[in-house]
Amino acid sequence: MKTILVTGANGFVGSHILEALGSRDQVRVIAACRDPKRLLKSYTGEVRVGDLRDPEFSRPVLEGVDVVCHAAAWTAAWNHTRQSEVLFLKPTIDLIENAAAANLKRFIFLSSSSVAAPYASADAMAPANEAYLSLWPHMRNVARIESRMRALGGGACEMTSLRVGLFAGRRYGIGLLSLLVPRLKTHLVPWVNGGRTTLPIIAGEDIGESFALAATAQALAGYQGMNIVGPENPTVKDVFGFLSDEYSLPKPHFGVPFPLAYMFARTMELIDPIVPWEPLVTRSIIHLLEETGATNALAEKLIGYRPRIAWRDALRMQMEEMAERQTRAMRMVRPLPPTI
Repeated sequence: MKTILVTGANGFVGSHILEALGSRDQVRVIAACRDPKRLLKSYTGEVRVGDLRDPEFSRPVLEGVDVVCHAAAWTAAWNHTRQSEVLFLKPTIDLIENAAAANLKRFIFLSSSSVAAPYASADAMAPANEAYLSLWPHMRNVARIESRMRALGGGACEMTSLRVGLFAGRRYGIGLLSLLVPRLKTHLVPWVNGGRTTLPIIAGEDIGESFALAATAQALAGYQGMNIVGPENPTVKDVFGFLSDEYSLPKPHFGVPFPLAYMFARTMELIDPIVPWEPLVTRSIIHLLEETGATNALAEKLIGYRPRIAWRDALRMQMEEMAERQTRAMRMVRPLPPTI
């Protein structure tokens, strides 16, 4: 029997991990979250309630645990440097170090296939360029967390980073589609690089399955990175065409190269303090449109991961929910949690 702790258990990724682990034998699952009322109604296992910022919770929450699936994160699609460090970077580093000190079997971190884009992300073991990622503080902190995991990976606790593609599907949160759709409706979104780059869209169910496989796999290397994407990586043009054909969203009317797109996005960020709305586009959004070259080859070899849900079906699931839930544009930053 293996005991697996899932942090961020009531979020998009965490809830799908709970579903995937729930169908496995010889696994005991513990859900860690701040608000147990938001957990899946189908979940009936143990719940540990608390805030990972609190050292009086982040140490004892690991008691009796073999593997951690760390899906808890405070996310901002741009800016908010200090908040990202306090609410995401520090609690995650503390949890990783506590797991290493307690000699847990494995710590699995939710990373991003875009963390090393566009230079080296095809190789999930390649370190990210933290200096380049200053354009997006949250993603830079993802890179810093991976760096700390590398440093600790030689100990008894195996460190595994799953570099996951662009989230889509049921119970969605901040992501490319939820940010993109209201912006497409303005008719001001351009083609970037002609829409030729690919988008590694992945459904929540496949993300959950990848974590379940990584949590129950035989021994992995001291530090192991893997890209986790869907069955097919469509081009930006494919995705925009699909949204236009099925949901009547306007296609871009003009195009720009990446350097000009980054310059325009930076201008939008700079004028944000003097306008009453969020930027139409930010450098983080442009970064997500960069080519990643991510494939599932290594994940299939090491943990047997084979995605099942096509990108169109993942987008359909999310668009269905967005029609019900998203009556106005989603903000690019998660609400601040209550103080401890």
